[in-house]
Amino acid sequence: MPHPKTAEEMIKCAGPIECSLLPRLLHVTEAAAIAASYQMGRGDKNYADQVSVEAMRRMLNCLDMKGMIKIGEGERDEAPMLFIGEEVGTGEGDLEVDIAVDPLEGTNLAANGTPGAISVMAMAERGGLFHGPDIYMDKIVVGSEVVKYEKAHPDEKIDLDAPVLHNLQIVAKALNRTVDELVVVILERDRHKDKIKEIRETGARVNLITDGDLMPGVATAIRGSGVHMVLGAGGSGEAVLTAAAIKILGGKVLARLVLPTVANGGSPEEIAKEKAEKMPRLEKMGITEENINDVMDTEKLAPGKDIIFSATGVTPGLLLRGVNLFGDGDARVHSITMGSSGVVKFSDTIYIHDTEKTPLRFI
Repeated sequence: MPHPKTAEEMIKCAGPIECSLLPRLLHVTEAAAIAASYQMGRGDKNYADQVSVEAMRRMLNCLDMKGMIKIGEGERDEAPMLFIGEEVGTGEGDLEVDIAVDPLEGTNLAANGTPGAISVMAMAERGGLFHGPDIYMDKIVVGSEVVKYEKAHPDEKIDLDAPVLHNLQIVAKALNRTVDELVVVILERDRHKDKIKEIRETGARVNLITDGDLMPGVATAIRGSGVHMVLGAGGSGEAVLTAAAIKILGGKVLARLVLPTVANGGSPEEIAKEKAEKMPRLEKMGITEENINDVMDTEKLAPGKDIIFSATGVTPGLLLRGVNLFGDGDARVHSITMGSSGVVKFSDTIYIHDTEKTPLRFI
């Protein structure tokens, strides 16, 4: 259904989650990002993650909602807070929401002071976000122009199992470019060596990143970002968060679950061991050896009708600036928020504890 044409109509069509929680969601990711920024460059990724998790959880528990973590820091026995299945919020009010969180996406990036670390979260009504296991997802992400092209050319579709050239040719035609003008972002991992070689053989350009392919995925749906496709296997939680934003922006994600030993080319013995360890838990989620290889699309990953998304930069990145600390707890942060109404905001926020010590500057 197309969005209404006027700002007033778009605001009116926002759902209850977007109306009530999106402004507060911004505060949640900002608090987590500021907490993490104090550990930027200190080399301790675990502690940077810990403080961001704690800040995010404290802020979530201030929100009037009945929240359930569906994508989080791991299972209860792996994570002390924001674990999958944890209930958050005050429990007050009528809003029951599913939540996907990554308090510090790019822990290594933050610890090393390199670009691309963010704090990110998505929410939707109950059942509105895929409740997936903490394994990998092999994915392809493209923007809204590709979706528009597919509608006009139903015989030409992005396909997770197709050769890279097939998908790049569709993207090139959708964007009115040549394949050699396209940029594909992919994680620099041994498991992607063949895929990277295949991309380069098409003539397309490769942007290798060490961590954090969530925001590049979002960037495929933002014209002028310089990212035209994201490929490769990464965390399933990041894929769901990407899908939440991409659905709002009109893009497309195709993904399938994959065990890490399978993705990384493990031995038959290693794969069998991981299957024995993880399949009983996966089967409780409805994932079996028969359907684990099924391809999921954007609607499967983020089926919600009232989705909200917020991301705040920790270190400077593709779309977001990093946190600037001024002393005495003062900070300046840069975020993106969006909701199913189609309203997208880039926010530049300054937190000032004492205006005498830190006057507001026009920069």
